[in-house]
Amino acid sequence: MCMKLAVIGSNMVDLCAYIHRMPAPGETLEVPDFTIGCGGKGANQAVAAALCGAEVTMVSKVGNDLFADNTIENFKKFGIDTRYVTKASDASSGIASIFVDESGQNRILIVKGANDLLAPADIDAAATDLKACAMIILQLEAPLATVYHAIDFGRKHGVPVLLNPAPATKALDIAKVCVCDFFVPNETELSILTGLPTETMADVEEAAKSLLVRGLKNIIVTLGGRGALWMTQTEKQYVVPCRVTAVDTTGAGDAFIGCFASEYAKGGDVLAAMKKASAFAALSVTRKGTQLSYPTQEELAIFLQKKAAE
Repeated sequence: MCMKLAVIGSNMVDLCAYIHRMPAPGETLEVPDFTIGCGGKGANQAVAAALCGAEVTMVSKVGNDLFADNTIENFKKFGIDTRYVTKASDASSGIASIFVDESGQNRILIVKGANDLLAPADIDAAATDLKACAMIILQLEAPLATVYHAIDFGRKHGVPVLLNPAPATKALDIAKVCVCDFFVPNETELSILTGLPTETMADVEEAAKSLLVRGLKNIIVTLGGRGALWMTQTEKQYVVPCRVTAVDTTGAGDAFIGCFASEYAKGGDVLAAMKKASAFAALSVTRKGTQLSYPTQEELAIFLQKKAAE
């Protein structure tokens, strides 16, 4: 199968502080560690896919600041095609302020910056290359009009579309996105979008069914330490999690999606791609950072060997 993927969406500069606790109002705390790196859901997914062997084209927008060239060079470092990563003259690059506590859980504040200027015209400018891709991958850190245009483009030209509805927003038109080939939320995003609880596995299944009855083909719900669920109109499959000690969970969902898309493009096997993606994401949370935590194929192979021997 074709190994070309297109990621249409965001890039961010990650400003990550590792904390003991969040400060109270008016309080200043010293934190033990800080990192700065490249992130953003779209960029993370592109890097993960590239590390897993896919040929990736990125369609994105950077700002008019010192972060822009660094972001573009970072894409190039991973072999990602940056011809459609353009600069906005009147905006900053996207910024994510990330706070990671001692359990590895994170809290994130984002400034979309130039990401909010990614337009349908940017998709049309990349049309020739997008038509040749095995899949288009989308998130919600770009304007919804651009997301909808990309979905329509994929349908019109027979290119499968995967939507990661994150950050979740109730403004999302479910009718427009249920035509996607793959819909990949986590359980919190699924709850926000459906208005249904997702506390138990039974809850998650019912919430997923509420989208499937609206015409969705495949829904994959990432469940963190509970693994992942794949449902279609006719089947249901759970993928058990790889047990690890989490250090930093930032970007784990993006790691899963990028790896999944790459593996699915290789052979069209959803379940096999989910299992590989679960392992890729699990290994990433054992390290600090976002893209910096993503493993190479060699590192992933060693990890899988160790897990198989346990």
